Amino acid sequence: MTRPAHPSVLREVVQALAEHGFDGMAQAMELLVNECMKIERQQALGVGPYQRSEARRGQANGFKPKRLKTRIGELHLAVPQVRGAKFYPTALERGSRSEKALRLALAEMYVQGVSTSKVTKITEQLCGCEISSSDVSRAAALLDEDLQKWRSRPLGAFKYLVLDARYEKVRHGGSIVDCAVLTAIGVDPDGRRSVLGVSVSLSEAEVHWREFFKSLLARGLHGVELITSDAHAGLKEARKACFAGVPWQRCRFHLMKNALAHVPREEMKREVLDDLKSVLDSADEHVAGQQLARVVQKYQKSAPKLAEWMEANVPESFAVFRLPPAHRQRLRTTNMEERINRELKRRTRVATLFPNEASLLRLVTAVLMEVSEEWETGKRYVTFETK
Repeated sequence: MTRPAHPSVLREVVQALAEHGFDGMAQAMELLVNECMKIERQQALGVGPYQRSEARRGQANGFKPKRLKTRIGELHLAVPQVRGAKFYPTALERGSRSEKALRLALAEMYVQGVSTSKVTKITEQLCGCEISSSDVSRAAALLDEDLQKWRSRPLGAFKYLVLDARYEKVRHGGSIVDCAVLTAIGVDPDGRRSVLGVSVSLSEAEVHWREFFKSLLARGLHGVELITSDAHAGLKEARKACFAGVPWQRCRFHLMKNALAHVPREEMKREVLDDLKSVLDSADEHVAGQQLARVVQKYQKSAPKLAEWMEANVPESFAVFRLPPAHRQRLRTTNMEERINRELKRRTRVATLFPNEASLLRLVTAVLMEVSEEWETGKRYVTFETK
């Protein structure tokens, strides 16, 4: 049985804000979080205070003090304890992983001498507190355990697989290098998305993609019916080796971008893009093939290298025509990764430079973990027909 926040608590919150303004935010938040944790404990136990019921799932066991550093100040919390049942307030965990990871990334820069005074200032502004080396060591051990468990969790059947990579700057061997963040998104038979895995490597070479794919397969990934990605050579070879026979959809966005490199004159680019769209927007694969033949013929004389490139490469974006019409727009590009890339960019641009690959992997895993949890509990991405 649950209950609303006690009126006295709400009065105390209002009083703290009225008397101290923004300086009272920490006190107000402290009161609210403590009250929310009490209510959540009641939900976990199935009964209210001093109530008897056969539905009771454990016993309240007092409170444990906890200090929590936040942007608005340090909170002194009373964490409800439970005996005979598993319970920990979500208010202290959900949505906090990526911020913890970012704090650790910034802190490592400071501790290892990589950072400047600007990094210290950013840390204070972002986290509301200074971070010591001992704080980093303790928090890193706990966070890394949680993140590693998520990266190695068992997988299952996923019909669609979307692959992408982005780059971040990392210190490696005394130099600053661009490090590849490899990601894989899956769509399961229920039509829901999940981030299946992430890997950090020094490049997109075949060996790195191959090891990443092997790790996904070792965790139980199976049932893949379509893979969408760009045409990076390393990814392409690794995909053939690990997912032989699985149809491949070359990302339409990347394909059109690659085509522009073969256009001989700037003034032709708009026309070429329109012609490519006319091919890729066809009703089915047969019509797309006919339209491509006409476009190739059109550029045989004015841009022979472009025509040759189109004939060899554009059909690699035809695999999506074999999907149900409602799925085609979702799977014809790697745009599914856009949300992920926006989130990663928003977090990583604060750090600018990571002291090592482990620091980068920690932050991107935390962000992806949160995004994946939202997807898994949200609306279906696509709907499969049931027979």
